[in-house]
Amino acid sequence: MLVPLKGKVLVVDDDETVRRVVAAILESRGHTVSLACNGEEAMIVARLGWPEVVLTDVVMPRMDGFELVTRLKTDPALAHIPVVVMTALSDRTARMRALEAGAEDFVAKPVDETELATRIGNYLRMHDYVVRVEDANRILARELRQSADALRGANLETIFALSRAMEFKDVNTGGHIQRVSQYCCLLADCIGQDEAFVECITQASPMHDIGKVGVPDEILLKPGPLDQDEWLVMRRHCEMGFQLLSGGSSAYLKMAAEIALGHHENWDGSGYPSGLEGERIPLAARIMAVCDRYDALRAVRPYKRAYSHAEALNVMLRGDARTRPEQMDPRLLQVFERNSLRFDEIFRLNQS
Repeated sequence: MLVPLKGKVLVVDDDETVRRVVAAILESRGHTVSLACNGEEAMIVARLGWPEVVLTDVVMPRMDGFELVTRLKTDPALAHIPVVVMTALSDRTARMRALEAGAEDFVAKPVDETELATRIGNYLRMHDYVVRVEDANRILARELRQSADALRGANLETIFALSRAMEFKDVNTGGHIQRVSQYCCLLADCIGQDEAFVECITQASPMHDIGKVGVPDEILLKPGPLDQDEWLVMRRHCEMGFQLLSGGSSAYLKMAAEIALGHHENWDGSGYPSGLEGERIPLAARIMAVCDRYDALRAVRPYKRAYSHAEALNVMLRGDARTRPEQMDPRLLQVFERNSLRFDEIFRLNQS
């Protein structure tokens, strides 16, 4: 079980009673709480660099919750702060609008103490990972001035540490991380990429799902299909991963950010988060898309059994209800088919 983090939470609501009740819940869990009665006050506090998570109501005077989310997420200095929106359980329109504005999640009003503590804890962990990445980037920049060899070693240590973070969320992630790294190395080499690219994608690819640290456990580990609202939250792991990894000078982290953001984009434009198509999708993300699909087919998932290599190959080349060949770069798919037995060998040698 993860050790709960104690952090600084900004609670925004125009109802004084709600502010006091929510503050009491959070303070009882060891968090430090600051209060604001509208979005304008919240922005002042946020610009002081104080909150690690913002918990906000929707309907407020002067600046409502939707505008607050938009301003936070469009300010480069504040966009990394996770935002959880409080809405009435029946108000699906407000929840959808909040997620579209950039909020990471929502909780129902009146708030449930356990649910609130769990969601805030998840996003404090996300903020903690952001801080760790920023610290790692500063270390990398300093070591760049000292020694290129030392920089490379620090890069790899950072990458491995970040990749292992996902193991706290899903015990099945470890084998997947090892396999996709080797798949990507193989596929990049087979299409003739140079040594630098092959090494970079080998080290960067394990971080493709790092954004899932911000996805609530009840969604990430749900044994059945996700509903529409849950799916919207799950899809945001691409953007959250990009936020975690972007901004560094390391080639590994830059490629990892590209992969995190683009590995669910589809060649035919049917993917997310941006609906990119064809070569507008970075090559590293296209490689990951092929490798990730193959491994997902081979592994047990809450919605499916593990497929054999022959079954997975058939789905990759001919499609099924979830996967279509036109979603993948056709050149990469052809290379994958020619080397599919080597993919099978990697899978068999790296099962959890």
